[in-house]
Amino acid sequence: METLLKEVESGIKHWYIPLIVGIVLVAVGIWCIATPVASYLALAVVFAIGFFLSGIFETFFAIANRSGKWGWTLAMGIMSIVVGFLMMVNPGLSAVTLAFYVGFMLLFYSVTGISIALGMKEYYNDNWKTLMIVAVLGIILSLIMLFKPAFAGISVVLWTAFTFFTIGFFRIYVAVRLRKIRKMLKNAE
Repeated sequence: METLLKEVESGIKHWYIPLIVGIVLVAVGIWCIATPVASYLALAVVFAIGFFLSGIFETFFAIANRSGKWGWTLAMGIMSIVVGFLMMVNPGLSAVTLAFYVGFMLLFYSVTGISIALGMKEYYNDNWKTLMIVAVLGIILSLIMLFKPAFAGISVVLWTAFTFFTIGFFRIYVAVRLRKIRKMLKNAE
């Protein structure tokens, strides 16, 4: 029992680190809302790197699993590499065209999702309908991004800010709980 208490105590020794992380994340969320244009430019860089890296992994996955319909995965991987590279080479232009890049990529992924859902149906998988609904929803949302890019830019920044707030407040809550546990353990000694 004493060993367990020592392990728990050492795990909560630095309870303040999640607090600092939480405060930083909430501050980033506030920054996203206070400076949406700068936030959008920063997100353009993050999306560029994300597309490039995901493309590399998808291409590797397609080549490693060359059976069935691996060509679609290879095409998605190559397209992601190209889009990510183009966005990294010209970040200013990628910020302007971010909604279009993301919209086209999500449209491509969603159309591929329909193909995957239909493939699942062939194997008598009951989840194919759920996959189909999600893929169709992806098509609708990607079309909104393509035809209403200003809306897409604002929503990307707002959802990013909301995510930072959520994770930040979660980390702050964890820090407060860890501090209480630490005090409780000290009082038990």
